[in-house]
Amino acid sequence: MKNLLILFSVLTSFALSSQTGWDLQQCISYALKHNISLKQASINSEIISNNSTQSKAAILPSLNMGAQHNYNFGQTIDRFTNTFANTQVLSQNFYISSSLVLWSGLSQYNTIKANEYNYLSSVENVKQMQNDLSLNVANAYIALIFAEELLKISESQTKVTQEQLERTQKLVNAGTIAKSIEYDVKAQLANEQVNVTTAENNLSISMLNLKQLMNLDSVTNFTIVRPNLSIEDGQLLNNNIQYIYETSVKNQPNIKSGEYSILSSERSLAASRGRISPSISFNASMGTGTSGLAKDILGVTYNGFQVSGITNKGDSVFTPVTQLITRKTSFEDQFNNNINKSIGLTINIPLFNGLQTHTAIKNAKLNTLNARFTQDLAKQNLYKTISQAYVSAKAALNKYMATKLSVDAAGESFKYAQQKFDAGVISAFDFSTSKNRLFAAESNLLQAKYDYIFKLKVLDYYQGKPLGF
Repeated sequence: MKNLLILFSVLTSFALSSQTGWDLQQCISYALKHNISLKQASINSEIISNNSTQSKAAILPSLNMGAQHNYNFGQTIDRFTNTFANTQVLSQNFYISSSLVLWSGLSQYNTIKANEYNYLSSVENVKQMQNDLSLNVANAYIALIFAEELLKISESQTKVTQEQLERTQKLVNAGTIAKSIEYDVKAQLANEQVNVTTAENNLSISMLNLKQLMNLDSVTNFTIVRPNLSIEDGQLLNNNIQYIYETSVKNQPNIKSGEYSILSSERSLAASRGRISPSISFNASMGTGTSGLAKDILGVTYNGFQVSGITNKGDSVFTPVTQLITRKTSFEDQFNNNINKSIGLTINIPLFNGLQTHTAIKNAKLNTLNARFTQDLAKQNLYKTISQAYVSAKAALNKYMATKLSVDAAGESFKYAQQKFDAGVISAFDFSTSKNRLFAAESNLLQAKYDYIFKLKVLDYYQGKPLGF
């Protein structure tokens, strides 16, 4: 069996490592299954579920049974024969008992409801952690795509400069241009190679961030699917902030969790108040036992008479001398003969218990108030976050549209600068400046594009839409 498990693990790792690429949904699904914090939250939710089940079982009648096997040494009164003993005595006791709370001011019922709401709140907390993890994976996924695109631009710029250097060297060898221009182009190439190295490092870091979020360490050749992401005009303006917020309030797990927390605290308050009420319990028990002193009388033997006293006239008083014939009472007979049963009702009226009930009620009121404040704060933060995401998305879209025009202009400017540089009209410094301006514009365009796409995913997340491309 162990060998089969090892073989399965090897095959699974090979299958994963041979994938052509992971899309966003695959990354999120893997992260949800392997994230340790999420597993711990699920375990805590199960513990709360067990506590809820236990509180329901607490209203059922209790049933207990037991037995005792005792040896007594020295003087004692045997409980089963009610006789005095001063030797070693063996006694056994067997019992079964049951009790049921008939009334407790609805404290048990409200405790059950409070624990149910606690469990529902914990379930929503787990869902919230799943959503947050999914959003973080999406952010890391988009950041990885951005890093790959930026590396491509850096490599493309380096390639152009490399080709320009080769042409410049030919012109220098032909004596058409000065040697200093070749050095200027080489310096530009060195700077761009540094940019490539930086982009490669950023790509590695982005890859590592995504794999860490997924808790992925068994796949060596990990690659992602690069979706075709395009930006449509007005894509953001389909829904306004208020609509997104109202939708989010209905489906966000942390808001639902807060509602359940309020209900739980209200039930806990009711349970605390119920402890002021008298409680009534029903009790029943049955027991029996045996003793080593128990004996059965089989008969009497007479051994004559003895003087037991003298009358007033001086006559002797004789009494018969008898001896009981006994045997040890059997275990079965004692077990059946010593059975005792009892039933009863117990009423407990709380009068004073060190202000424990009073303090519990006051704290329960404060916990309820605090739960409501926490929920109000969560809604305020939600509205603030959505507003910021919405405004940031609009700003990213405006930046993208403006940067797109800047890229077009910088591209045309660089094309003419390259032609002029090849013709020897402008210096290498002017050529490098134009080229750097184009690289900066393309980098800004990429950043604005993926920033806008992520902000849209954030807004989709708050509307309960699945994360994907």
